[in-house]
Amino acid sequence: MKTVRFYSNRGLLPEASRSGGGHRRYGPETLDRLRLIRSLRALDLPLPEVRRVLEDEGAPGRVLEDAVEGRLRELGSELKALRWREAALRLVRECPPAEQADRLRLIGTVSLPPNTAPLARFWRAWLPPRMPARVMSAFLELAVPQPPDEPDPAQVLAFTRLHAMMTAPCPTGRQPQPEVHQVAGARGAAVLYTGLAEAYELAGPQLRRTRDPYPGEALDAYVAAYASAYGSRDTRQFRRLLAARLASGPRLDQYWELTAVVITPPGGRPEPTPGSADDWLRAALERDNVGAA
Repeated sequence: MKTVRFYSNRGLLPEASRSGGGHRRYGPETLDRLRLIRSLRALDLPLPEVRRVLEDEGAPGRVLEDAVEGRLRELGSELKALRWREAALRLVRECPPAEQADRLRLIGTVSLPPNTAPLARFWRAWLPPRMPARVMSAFLELAVPQPPDEPDPAQVLAFTRLHAMMTAPCPTGRQPQPEVHQVAGARGAAVLYTGLAEAYELAGPQLRRTRDPYPGEALDAYVAAYASAYGSRDTRQFRRLLAARLASGPRLDQYWELTAVVITPPGGRPEPTPGSADDWLRAALERDNVGAA
């Protein structure tokens, strides 16, 4: 009776009448309605959602479908958070005692499941200002690793280190920018990063096959991206000039190394990143220049 009274007080079980002694009376349909309420609550649907399902008269089943889909999304997020917590606990358990304090500090700075917003903010500040939103979004998809749903301890450690690196204040106040950012400007940079994304995609299969760097279609796309940004042509002289400029530019090696750990399934061959693809293409450029000398 307590359950019936509880739902009745919240308006989910309408009373048919009251007895002379003030006791509530319910119609024969109440039992079916109560069973439906209990079934919905067993699925952990909140009372407001239960009410919406019960009141759904215009499109039978549609409100229930939306409620179930919403709860599934919530459960997915909750399960992901639990898996990350489990991997984080394993990370602390499996590391040497002298490293546990550092591991706990890193883990404590990251929400679970982790948020990639700090990484995206870093890239928005690092890329040239006023880049078209479409180009910016496309590059962020490549550069910002998406945390796996079921991480192992190594992936948790790599992501927390990435987070710490991207949120630490820069000693100079701003990350060093490649020379091409100043030379190309926002429009040229948009052309550059669109072309680089194509070149990285072409280089990806070669990296997965662990092939040595070599001149070919991927390198041509890579050089063409820089030539377009500089307003130049792909010539032998330009390739030598480009190799020299790239050799003196800033590097983000640690970022890409950690990113590879985050996106690579445990025990798998390292997945290509823009950083590893860029390294492969730079090496191919050097090889091409040596071969043409």
